[in-house]
Amino acid sequence: QGVLVESGGDLVQPEGSLKLSCAATGSIFRISVIGWYRQVPGKQRELVARITSTGLTTYADSAKGRFTISRDSAKNTVYLHMSSLKPEDTAVYYCNAEGPGYEFWGQGTQVTVSS
Repeated sequence: QGVLVESGGDLVQPEGSLKLSCAATGSIFRISVIGWYRQVPGKQRELVARITSTGLTTYADSAKGRFTISRDSAKNTVYLHMSSLKPEDTAVYYCNAEGPGYEFWGQGTQVTVSS
Protein backbone atom coordinates (compact mmCIF):
# COMPACT_ATOMS: atom_id res chain seq x y z
CA GLN A 1 0.00 0.00 0.00
CA GLY A 2 1.28 3.44 -0.96
CA VAL A 3 1.69 6.58 1.09
CA LEU A 4 -1.49 7.97 -0.48
CA VAL A 5 -4.46 5.86 -1.50
CA GLU A 6 -7.34 7.41 -3.42
CA SER A 7 -10.83 6.02 -3.77
CA GLY A 8 -14.31 7.09 -4.78
CA GLY A 9 -14.00 7.61 -8.51
CA ASP A 10 -17.03 6.53 -10.50
CA LEU A 11 -19.31 7.17 -13.45
CA VAL A 12 -21.81 9.90 -12.57
CA GLN A 13 -24.44 11.81 -14.51
CA PRO A 14 -24.12 15.54 -15.20
CA GLU A 15 -25.23 17.64 -12.22
CA GLY A 16 -24.53 14.68 -9.96
CA SER A 17 -22.27 14.52 -6.91
CA LEU A 18 -19.31 12.40 -5.89
CA LYS A 19 -16.93 12.23 -2.94
CA LEU A 20 -13.30 11.29 -3.38
CA SER A 21 -11.14 10.11 -0.50
CA CYS A 22 -7.39 10.23 -0.03
CA ALA A 23 -6.06 8.18 2.86
CA ALA A 24 -2.55 9.07 3.98
CA THR A 25 -0.09 7.61 6.44
CA GLY A 26 -0.33 9.44 9.73
CA SER A 27 3.06 11.12 9.72
CA ILE A 28 2.53 12.49 6.21
CA PHE A 29 -1.02 13.56 6.87
CA ARG A 30 -0.19 15.66 9.92
CA ILE A 31 2.45 17.88 8.34
CA SER A 32 1.62 18.03 4.63
CA VAL A 33 -0.26 20.26 2.30
CA ILE A 34 -2.57 17.79 0.59
CA GLY A 35 -4.13 18.54 -2.74
CA TRP A 36 -6.32 17.06 -5.42
CA TYR A 37 -5.18 17.34 -9.02
CA ARG A 38 -6.72 16.05 -12.21
CA GLN A 39 -5.48 15.11 -15.64
CA VAL A 40 -7.03 14.28 -18.98
CA PRO A 41 -5.10 12.66 -21.84
CA GLY A 42 -2.97 15.13 -23.73
CA LYS A 43 -3.17 17.83 -21.06
CA GLN A 44 -1.09 18.79 -18.08
CA ARG A 45 -2.10 17.78 -14.62
CA GLU A 46 -3.91 20.68 -12.96
CA LEU A 47 -4.65 21.63 -9.39
CA VAL A 48 -8.27 21.27 -8.30
CA ALA A 49 -8.03 22.11 -4.61
CA ARG A 50 -5.56 21.88 -1.73
CA ILE A 51 -5.69 22.08 2.03
CA THR A 52 -2.93 22.85 4.51
CA SER A 53 -2.28 21.09 7.80
CA THR A 54 -4.10 23.96 9.53
CA GLY A 55 -7.13 23.75 7.26
CA LEU A 56 -6.52 26.63 4.87
CA THR A 57 -7.96 25.86 1.46
CA THR A 58 -7.25 26.89 -2.13
CA TYR A 59 -9.45 26.14 -5.15
CA ALA A 60 -9.07 26.34 -8.88
CA ASP A 61 -11.56 28.71 -10.48
CA SER A 62 -13.28 25.72 -12.09
CA ALA A 63 -13.88 24.18 -8.66
CA LYS A 64 -15.04 27.22 -6.71
CA GLY A 65 -18.64 26.96 -5.57
CA ARG A 66 -18.95 23.32 -6.64
CA PHE A 67 -16.16 21.41 -4.88
CA THR A 68 -15.19 21.33 -1.22
CA ILE A 69 -11.96 19.92 0.17
CA SER A 70 -11.81 18.83 3.79
CA ARG A 71 -9.64 16.76 6.10
CA ASP A 72 -10.46 14.32 8.89
CA SER A 73 -7.55 14.09 11.29
CA ALA A 74 -9.03 11.07 13.09
CA LYS A 75 -8.96 9.10 9.83
CA ASN A 76 -5.87 10.67 8.22
CA THR A 77 -8.04 11.29 5.20
CA VAL A 78 -8.67 14.21 2.87
CA TYR A 79 -11.94 14.39 0.99
CA LEU A 80 -13.02 16.15 -2.16
CA HIS A 81 -16.76 16.67 -2.28
CA MET A 82 -17.81 17.41 -5.84
CA SER A 83 -21.27 18.60 -6.83
CA SER A 84 -22.93 19.98 -9.96
CA LEU A 85 -20.53 17.85 -11.95
CA LYS A 86 -20.01 18.61 -15.62
CA PRO A 87 -18.69 16.46 -18.46
CA GLU A 88 -15.55 18.60 -18.48
CA ASP A 89 -14.82 17.39 -14.95
CA THR A 90 -14.07 13.97 -16.43
CA ALA A 91 -10.46 13.11 -15.60
CA VAL A 92 -8.19 10.96 -13.50
CA TYR A 93 -8.02 12.61 -10.08
CA TYR A 94 -4.78 12.35 -8.12
CA CYS A 95 -4.02 13.04 -4.49
CA ASN A 96 -0.76 14.84 -3.72
CA ALA A 97 1.05 15.44 -0.44
CA GLU A 98 3.96 17.82 -0.22
CA GLY A 99 6.18 19.25 2.45
CA PRO A 100 9.78 20.30 3.02
CA GLY A 101 11.87 18.07 0.81
CA TYR A 102 9.23 15.60 -0.24
CA GLU A 103 6.28 15.04 -2.52
CA PHE A 104 4.06 12.00 -2.93
CA TRP A 105 1.39 11.11 -5.45
CA GLY A 106 -1.39 8.58 -5.28
CA GLN A 107 -2.25 6.15 -8.05
CA GLY A 108 -5.26 8.13 -9.28
CA THR A 109 -8.97 7.46 -9.47
CA GLN A 110 -11.13 7.87 -12.57
CA VAL A 111 -14.08 10.23 -12.53
CA THR A 112 -16.35 10.13 -15.56
CA VAL A 113 -19.28 12.53 -15.93
CA SER A 114 -21.61 11.36 -18.65
CA SER A 115 -25.25 10.66 -19.30
